Amino acid sequence: MARKCDICNKGVSYGIQYSHSHRKSNRTWAPNLMRVRAIVNGTPKTIRVCTRCLRSGKVQRAI
Repeated sequence: MARKCDICNKGVSYGIQYSHSHRKSNRTWAPNLMRVRAIVNGTPKTIRVCTRCLRSGKVQRAI
């Protein structure tokens, strides 16, 4: 299952986590995604959208 925003294509990013003793381990940062009923091409459809796109008004919610 792909964890990407359907609007801005934001996905999982990878990096290194450092502990207090400076031991390194790999970790991931996942986007804050929500399943939303939105208007897509004039019809309501359920899409996966990050909260940044919802807050900025890039998505028109279906009621």
